[in-house]
Amino acid sequence: MATIEPYSTAAGKRYMVRYRTPEHGQTKKRGFRTKRDAEAFAATVEVEKLTGSYVAPALGRITVGELGADWLARKQTDVKPSSYNSLETAWRIHVAPRWGRTRIADIDLDAVERWITELVRAGKGPTVVIRAYGVLASILDGAVKARRLASNPARGVENLPRKQRKARVYLTHEQVQALAEESGQHETLVYLLAYCGLRWGEAIALRVEHLDLLRKRLTVVDNAVQVNMQIHVGTPKSHVHRSVPIPPFLVEMLARQCEGQARGDLVFPGRGGGYLLRPVSFTGWFTKAVQRADVPPLTPHDLRHTAASLAVSAGVNVKALQRMLGHASAAMTLDTYADLFDDDLEAVGSALDDARSRASVPKVCPPAPRSDRGSA
Repeated sequence: MATIEPYSTAAGKRYMVRYRTPEHGQTKKRGFRTKRDAEAFAATVEVEKLTGSYVAPALGRITVGELGADWLARKQTDVKPSSYNSLETAWRIHVAPRWGRTRIADIDLDAVERWITELVRAGKGPTVVIRAYGVLASILDGAVKARRLASNPARGVENLPRKQRKARVYLTHEQVQALAEESGQHETLVYLLAYCGLRWGEAIALRVEHLDLLRKRLTVVDNAVQVNMQIHVGTPKSHVHRSVPIPPFLVEMLARQCEGQARGDLVFPGRGGGYLLRPVSFTGWFTKAVQRADVPPLTPHDLRHTAASLAVSAGVNVKALQRMLGHASAAMTLDTYADLFDDDLEAVGSALDDARSRASVPKVCPPAPRSDRGSA
């Protein structure tokens, strides 16, 4: 059992709690201003020992900076290079300067919420704030798992900013054609993005051997992600290869694109046969083609959204669309592109009415108009 002892300090009387850890070692905690506070701590320790949730206070003296280095090293092998780059930037710029020297036992929810408020007031966008908070919370999750903390003091914040989803741009068939024709040597690539729904990295990693033009199919095998100016080649975002249908008009264009190429060559090579770099945001070939075609401003990734839109308009089954886009589930496809299915909702009422008519259900007569006059 714990014992409570008073002692004197320059600031006045204080209390110390002596107790045994679950490993039967003796330890103590000092600094309680009142005996009641000391008794409450002692009682809490005994309950934690009984329930198996006890955490030695000494384990919480490690700093966020010390844990952060190991956490980043693990993330470097757990996530794709582009994701790691975002996490490392958030840690270096926002988390480490504020929390690096702070002991994890000294962090509380109020301090975390104040930090979030400071980031927002400094003009940081929702994505930046949420990512920085996520890094801190994840590091502390690891401390809980390692039994350095009983619970994560960063979980449960109520002031995270909300991300406003950017309005999507959906091109029509005519607009896609205008954009492709203004893209010069990249015309076939634009059509591929707009009608097959590939991500940029998947398209530039496509090799001749991944095309089966007789079956009008291509297989997404690799994803070439550009981090700064370096290309990292890995698996697709879902880590699963997928088969994507190719519209017949595009089959002929891809056949011409691959003339003279070996099976292992890239379909859309960059300089020297290497991977094609992303077009520069404001001065690259894609932006110039958008301007010349007089279509709404968009990025190459927006053509993936266009592919989904054109497919939905053509009546493509949601499950087939999910497989084409490489989403984890049809539910994810529906959530991502819920706005494309608004017309389906309007058609539900008419479809139900037609089905009821075919069932020969007696027609419902409208109620007779009600008279407001009294009897004569």
